[in-house]
Amino acid sequence: MTSYFLEAAPNLRLPAPPRARLQRPQMALSVLMLASSAAWAQTPDAADAPVLAVASAPEISLQETVVTAVHEHSPLQVVADPKQPRQPVPASDAADYLKSIPGFSAIRSGGSNSDPVFRGQFGSRLPILTNGQTLLGACPARMDSPSSYISPETYDVLTVVKGPQTVIWGPGASAGVVRFDRERPALDSGQVRLSASLQGGTAARSDQNIDLLAGNAEYYVRLTANHSQSKDYRDGDGQRVPSHWDKWNTDVAIGWTPDANTWLELSAGQGDGEARYGGRGMDGSQFKRESYGLRLEKKNLSERLTKLEAQLYYHRADHVMDNFSLRPFVPEGGMSMPMAANVRRTTTGMRVATTWQLGPHTEAVLGVDAMGSPHDSRSGTEMQSYRYKPWARDAKFSNQGLFAQATQHLGSEDKLVAGLRLDRAQAWRYPSGSGMGGMDGMGDMGGMGGMQAMAGMDGRMPATASNHRERSAMPSGFLRWERARADGSTLYAGIGHVQRFPDYWELVSPSNSAADQGDAFNRLRPEKTTQIDVGASWKGADWLLWTSAYVGQVQDYLLFDYAGMAANVRNVQARTAGAELGGSYQLSPGLTAQATMAYSWARNRSDGKPLPQVPPLEAKLGLDYRQGPWSAGALWRLVAAQHRYAMGQGNVVGQDLGPSAGFGVLSLHAGYKINEQLRLTAGIDNVFGKTYAEHLNLAGNAGFGFPGGMRINEPGRTLWLRGDFKF
Repeated sequence: MTSYFLEAAPNLRLPAPPRARLQRPQMALSVLMLASSAAWAQTPDAADAPVLAVASAPEISLQETVVTAVHEHSPLQVVADPKQPRQPVPASDAADYLKSIPGFSAIRSGGSNSDPVFRGQFGSRLPILTNGQTLLGACPARMDSPSSYISPETYDVLTVVKGPQTVIWGPGASAGVVRFDRERPALDSGQVRLSASLQGGTAARSDQNIDLLAGNAEYYVRLTANHSQSKDYRDGDGQRVPSHWDKWNTDVAIGWTPDANTWLELSAGQGDGEARYGGRGMDGSQFKRESYGLRLEKKNLSERLTKLEAQLYYHRADHVMDNFSLRPFVPEGGMSMPMAANVRRTTTGMRVATTWQLGPHTEAVLGVDAMGSPHDSRSGTEMQSYRYKPWARDAKFSNQGLFAQATQHLGSEDKLVAGLRLDRAQAWRYPSGSGMGGMDGMGDMGGMGGMQAMAGMDGRMPATASNHRERSAMPSGFLRWERARADGSTLYAGIGHVQRFPDYWELVSPSNSAADQGDAFNRLRPEKTTQIDVGASWKGADWLLWTSAYVGQVQDYLLFDYAGMAANVRNVQARTAGAELGGSYQLSPGLTAQATMAYSWARNRSDGKPLPQVPPLEAKLGLDYRQGPWSAGALWRLVAAQHRYAMGQGNVVGQDLGPSAGFGVLSLHAGYKINEQLRLTAGIDNVFGKTYAEHLNLAGNAGFGFPGGMRINEPGRTLWLRGDFKF
């Protein structure tokens, strides 16, 4: 049963060289893995091989099970190890991995780069942070969602905070906060540690991951890299679904740890890729990422000041969309000619947080954070490349926040946690930013008017008074009671409130952003969410049970209305509710049964109908077997039909396409742990080759011969084989 509580396991990976073509990182990773395998084979005693460790996990060995469900770690918090192999087939991006957690789903459009949804909410309602930093995509229809730039296996720990129950990780987190973090390594003198994984599967799926750590107690260098690719998959009926992807990421960090209380790290990274989509009128021919970061952590500065955290970061997403490089151009795809758009978003930010011991039973975190994010665009055709066009500034966003969060222990079992946050948000819209809605040709609705308006414009002129928005003091806060009993059971109840400033995709992307179309930029009001969260967990000698539930009211919910090629946004009043529950039971020393379930409900009170883009009831039943070096498991995913929908309404990515059918999918896996350094795992997803589609889905694109209202089917029977190495 303990295998389901995933602990941080800091595997480290070696980066591929900068991209000349996408194949080059794959070759470099394969060579490094072969070299590391040879080195391990020459080791006289495998037991003497170095084992990876961090301060929070001093002993690391290969886990013996494949993750089929992730259970709660503490009140309102889920902690998982993203390096752990999971079923279905191990993830290619952050959204793919998050679907393992009850309550998460994703808006699907093909094989990779889905957009994660938690409890029916997505986008800036659910900030996704990497090492505490904000990385934002550039596409006006979120083809390059933040999760598409994240390779889960290159991080040590994944943390999810449910609902508006924290204020220390940025603004607008009404649905929750997702954090992918790399932890501080702990090294002795002159150590070199390596871990890697190789994976292959149906549809030419191929993944390589390498982590390398070298250093001593005072200095270290950490390199991480991954490459992932797949060709188009086939659904359960054997029909090919446009879903090819090929992408890579590489990061390097140099750290200084002169003592147990000091950690200074400088990091840099790059990535790129391509992906094509059966549910969009354009494909992503470039997902270029450039990242830099500097962070400092200092502990035990004084009796009162117990911790100081400070960081600076820079991220640039340079994204290209076109309708000709990854597909044959078809005029019926919603566009009259081969076209391309190049968009980029540069995000710079800082965060300083201090932890104070105010008394024997009182702790507090005080801090400040800030972020600035300009957005630039340019476009072209197959004959006249965008590369020769000047960049046009179409929008800029900024946010500065102050936060305070305190914990008061009321005794050996009870405590109160409370937080308050104030944010100052600003947005600028420049003339080239008007009418950009649907510029990636989502479904058959995407238009190119915004791209044509952007071409060749000098969008860096100052915005007029009507093109600037500011809210100087938006409050957010929460209060939560927790009880942790000695027998391992916990209870919690909390209430939280968040005011969220409209984001780029709501203020600038919609068709009615322009003044002559309704001026959504100036008319939209910030979204205000008030939510109650409750839950509990219980443990026994061989069983675990947990549950969490919520009910909320949202004033001025930001809703998209679709009509033909237009996507207009407005404020409505809404209510939300739902629950997640799960448990496991050890049937015998080697066999454990587990189950999870999640349900979300939401209503548009203004229109008197369901809120769109809410996933249906979903349950997962699993068996996990582990005996000696052998392991095996089964996962039965059951999804109910969804009859609550709002036709023609949705978000900037997708809209409700009508009711959806329920389905059940069975997946199996088995593994063998050869020794402490090497494990092999094989799996079969969708064993019976069922044809099915997720409720949250983009409409098919006529450029691939799909009807405009057709959902994209998921893969049919999928086989995969994976090897994990640690040295």
